[in-house]
Amino acid sequence: MDIRAILMGLAFALMWSSAFTSARMIVAEAPPLLALSARFLVSGVIGVGIALAMGQSWKLSPAQWRATLIFGLCQNALYLGLNFVAMQWVQASVASIIASTMPLMVALMGRVVFGDTIRPLGLAGLFAGVVGVAIIMSARLSGGVDPLGLALCFMAAFALSVATLSVRGAASKGNVLMIVGLQMFVGAISLTLVSAFTESWQVVPTTRLTLAFLYTALIPGVLATWVWFRLVARIGAVKAATFHFLNPFFGVAIAAVVLGERLGWLDLAGVAVIAAGILAVQLSKQPARRA
Repeated sequence: MDIRAILMGLAFALMWSSAFTSARMIVAEAPPLLALSARFLVSGVIGVGIALAMGQSWKLSPAQWRATLIFGLCQNALYLGLNFVAMQWVQASVASIIASTMPLMVALMGRVVFGDTIRPLGLAGLFAGVVGVAIIMSARLSGGVDPLGLALCFMAAFALSVATLSVRGAASKGNVLMIVGLQMFVGAISLTLVSAFTESWQVVPTTRLTLAFLYTALIPGVLATWVWFRLVARIGAVKAATFHFLNPFFGVAIAAVVLGERLGWLDLAGVAVIAAGILAVQLSKQPARRA
């Protein structure tokens, strides 16, 4: 992994983690699915517009279209949609911690679905991740956090795991920014349909809502997704997922600074155990050095 990949991964983790805080601000003042579908529409128009200006084509290969649809549904409609709904009841820091379990799910799904071999260090990492999640779950449930919100966050992390495994086919033949824009449209269409039947479209515009919406659409929406596609294409999905172990730390820090959220020592212990588990899983994926 070269310096450029490391810088891309750090930038992605910081931008991605900040989305939980801005999302928490949005759902406090607008219907979550309506706001998210509008964000996808704005991000999609910007992404496709820039891609066309760069000479990229919307004529994708069948594999790219398939992966784009899967990624748009799993990451945008399911992962972000479920998280936006959940953050009506759970804190942004909690949602970011649960989302950080995605690399563990990717490793486990790779073993179950594709028959990937997991070394002892990887098994230890998976066990540590389960322990970390159990620590946070026990602390949060005893503190009165809504169990439905926690369940939605875990379902969202599973959907992101599927999206991560599918992104390799979408980023393998160029047109990366075009694919980013098109998968935004997939999320916008999907969530608009769901929102029309489940939400009341009443929004009171405020400065905080406008700034949070614009930030979420431009930074985590377009820029972070584009960096993620390029990172996966550069170093692969497994190595790229390593940077997700930074998400709980960045997510907690940003939520604490911007929203004033506080965590107990059990939450912090769970974050540390999960991060250690993710790092162990990713290190176990590295090829053995030759003597």
